[in-house]
Amino acid sequence: MLEMLSGETRIFVIIGHPIAQVKAPAGMTKGFAERGRNAIVVPIHVLPENVDAFIEALGPIRNVDGIIATVPHKFAARRHCASVSARARLLDSANVVRRNADGSWDGDMTDGQGFVSAMMQTGCEPRGQRALLVGAGGAGSAIGLQLLDSGVAELAIHDMDVAKRDALIAKLSGMHPRKVVTGSADPTGFGIVANATPMGMKQGDPLPVEVSRLKPETFVGDVITVPEVSPLLEAAQRIGCRTQTGVGMFLAQREVMLDFLEGKPI
Repeated sequence: MLEMLSGETRIFVIIGHPIAQVKAPAGMTKGFAERGRNAIVVPIHVLPENVDAFIEALGPIRNVDGIIATVPHKFAARRHCASVSARARLLDSANVVRRNADGSWDGDMTDGQGFVSAMMQTGCEPRGQRALLVGAGGAGSAIGLQLLDSGVAELAIHDMDVAKRDALIAKLSGMHPRKVVTGSADPTGFGIVANATPMGMKQGDPLPVEVSRLKPETFVGDVITVPEVSPLLEAAQRIGCRTQTGVGMFLAQREVMLDFLEGKPI
C-alpha cells in the first residue's frame, strides 16, 4: 500500500487513548484501496485533555477528510460536529466524522450496527430476548440503542458509574418505554450479554460479569480487540456459549464506516 502514498493521498485519522490496540488503520486503509481510493487511516494517540485542541487543529488541514473516534473520544468527536445523524444526536456521541462541503464536520455512530450485525452473523437473533449491557459509554450507548431497535424484549444496563448508567437508561427509555432497566454483574436469565467496557484489555482486569452464572445458551459479545479472545470470551467459551469478538464487530461495521467516510448514506 505504500506505493500509492503521494501528495494526493487523502488522510483519515483514528484517535484514542490508548491507541495501540486498534485494528482499524490497516483494515480501513485496505478497504479504501479495494474501493480504488488513494486514502490512508493514521492512528493518533490523544489524551482526553488534548482531544478538543487536536480536533480543532484538524479543521484547516485540507487533506484530512475524516476522523474515526475510539475510547474515550466519541463524545468529544460529536461536540465538534456541525451536523449529525439522528442516532448520534440522541446518543450525543460519534465514532465516524467526515467533512461537510463547507469544511465543517458531520458525524454518525456505527458501533451499534457493527455489534448487532456481527451477533446476527453468528446466528444470534436479538428479537424477543433479554439483553444485559455492561458499559454506558459511547460504544455501549450505541449497542444498547441498536439492540432495542432490533427488538430485544428487555435491556438491562450495568455500569460502575451510576450517574452515567442512569443517564443512558433515561435516554433510551425515551425511545423505548418500559424496556430499559437497571442491571448488575449477574447475567442470570439473559440470552445476550454484551461487554462494552475496556475490562479485559489489561492483564489482571476484573471480569465484567459473574461468569460462573453464565449458561451455555447465553450469547456473549465483547468490544475488545486486543486480546481478540478476551478473558470474558475465553471463560464463556469454556462454558459452551456462542461468542463474538471485538474484531468481528469491527469487520461487520467496516463497510458501513467506509461508506460514511466516502460521503454515502448509511
